[in-house]
Amino acid sequence: MAETKQRNYTPLIIGLSIAINVLVAVLFFLPEYEGEIAFDVTLLPRLNAIFNSFTFVFLLAALYFIKQKNITLHKRFIFAAFTSTTFFLLSYVTYHYLTESTSYGGEGPLKYIYFFILITHILLAIVIVPLALITVTRGLNMQVEKHRKIARWTMPLWLYVSLTGVLVYLMIAPYYA
Repeated sequence: MAETKQRNYTPLIIGLSIAINVLVAVLFFLPEYEGEIAFDVTLLPRLNAIFNSFTFVFLLAALYFIKQKNITLHKRFIFAAFTSTTFFLLSYVTYHYLTESTSYGGEGPLKYIYFFILITHILLAIVIVPLALITVTRGLNMQVEKHRKIARWTMPLWLYVSLTGVLVYLMIAPYYA
């Protein structure tokens, strides 16, 4: 019986997790971009919400298909979720590099709800980067039991992050300049 070659993705996971999270954090400390912008950047927040919506739907489909024991479609929808998340990240970084942050203008209870959603979204987005990468590499390495064990945490957290990304957009959209 042939053994499946186990690849060690740990250095890649650590490197990507640090790089992505540091890049996103640094964006908020950079001086305002002063160059010419050749396109309408105000479209990017909506595009980000669309990418997050796609991620959410792809993850639900992946969950459905693994419950049906259809591993092939499960893998394809996880790949689709990673793809839409990657496009989200590129769009998000572009937008926040080129523009100033938008402040939430709501008041009363809605303001507290917004900040609760935003803070939990940010904290769990930081966590989901390495968690999703670890989960998918365990699947790729056919470490089925380890994959299942961590996926029980990864899937609901990733669903929460993608859904709250859309909610944050919907709540702050009226305040974009």
